[in-house]
Amino acid sequence: MHMYEAGLRIGGRRRNIARLSRQIPHLRTESLSMFSQLMNFLKAPETAKPADLKIAVAVLLLEAAYRDDSFSSEERAVIARLLRDRFGLSQEEASQLMAATESKVRQMVQLQPYTHAIFEQMPPQERVGFIEMLWEVAYADGVLDPEEDAMIRKIAGLIYVEDRDRVLARQRVLARMKG
Repeated sequence: MHMYEAGLRIGGRRRNIARLSRQIPHLRTESLSMFSQLMNFLKAPETAKPADLKIAVAVLLLEAAYRDDSFSSEERAVIARLLRDRFGLSQEEASQLMAATESKVRQMVQLQPYTHAIFEQMPPQERVGFIEMLWEVAYADGVLDPEEDAMIRKIAGLIYVEDRDRVLARQRVLARMKG
């Protein structure tokens, strides 16, 4: 005998199908209401503005430098040069940008807001150029740490740079370092 035919045993009492079926519309309405509230929340326009491109680039470059648990003077100099070259900043402006973003890096929980800003605000070739910048930071101290390599691979995926382009960017950086 099917449990609906015999009735349900809830809390030690037998309830018949009619009583249970009267409760279902109420449950459906309540769950639909919660579902529609959730959908409205998810469809709501995003209120947070996208990260500034300069900040996003600086944060990710600094994160690459910190990834091997040491932030050398060579890495600091490379990041300052890259920011000056990329954004046409003076030495003072690059230093201020780095100082302002260092606190963000220490508090950072996820890369997504910064990688999203780069993906949205840079065309594909500039994103490949950004991966080159990350490789320059990673190799600034003369050693590629596995954590740095993994982070660059992750960022490349998040900004939709193909593996081939990531590897070619690495090779270009290594060639410049030798030459």
